[in-house]
Formats: sequence, C-alpha cells, structure tokens
Amino acid sequence: MIIRAMQLKDVEGVLNVEHLSFAIPWSEAAFQHEVTGNPFSRYYVLTDDADRVLAYAGMWIVIDEAHVTNIAVLPELRGHGWGKKLMQKLVEEADACGVLFMTLEVRVSNVVAQNLYSQFGFKYQTIRSAYYSDNHEDAMVLTKEWENR
Repeated sequence: MIIRAMQLKDVEGVLNVEHLSFAIPWSEAAFQHEVTGNPFSRYYVLTDDADRVLAYAGMWIVIDEAHVTNIAVLPELRGHGWGKKLMQKLVEEADACGVLFMTLEVRVSNVVAQNLYSQFGFKYQTIRSAYYSDNHEDAMVLTKEWENR
C-alpha cells in the first residue's frame, strides 16, 4: 500500500470511497477543486499495487491551523489500520507546516473515529448541535495542539 498526494486521476476512486462512506458525499467538482484550485488543501490517497484508491484523507492548512476535512476507507478494508496511517500522514504534514493546532468535527455516534483521533492527541472542545444535515446529528469538535511552538 502506498500513501501519496491525491491527483486529478484519483478523483473517481475517491468519489467511490466517499459515496460508500458518507450519507452526504462531496461532489466530483468539490474534489477536483481541492486538487487544482485550493491552495490550502492537502489531500492524500492510499492505493494498492494497481493504483486503485482504497482510502483517502484531506485537510486545509490556513496560517497556523490545520482543519481535517475528510478521512475515509473502503468499508471492506476498515479495521486494518489504513485510516490510522492516513491520519498519521495528516498529522506529520501539519507538524511539518508548523501549525499550532489541528481541528476536526466527528459525529457524536462515531466512536470508532473518536478513538482513532484520541490516539493522535485530539481532545474534546465543544459540540456543534444539529451539525449534520442528513439527520441533524450533533458534531463533536476535537482539537490537537502542539506544545512549545
């Protein structure tokens, strides 16, 4: 398995993972913009030997903050540590860029993801009520801070 920067050729594979992972998936145009038109974005794909997209993750780095926008793994490959490897890549990239903190939102019901984020030092900050438009579920806002910067 290889983790590399997302390219335009990966958008179709990313969309497949996205549609299998989220009730309200991002559009093709949104991912194309992340690759070609958003100077703040950092997106990565995890691919197999045939260069098939198996998972992806992305964030925006703006000044001193990194905001995780998405992370998803094909359903049949979950539980094998691929999400953890992608999260590690995001944290390493944010650290290399000298950010002071990272933020993200996660569904209050998504305990698996919350456990993953806690392994990287993310801590609870607040709740965003009715954040998700598909079912009005609350989002938990988590933040990771870098010490001594």
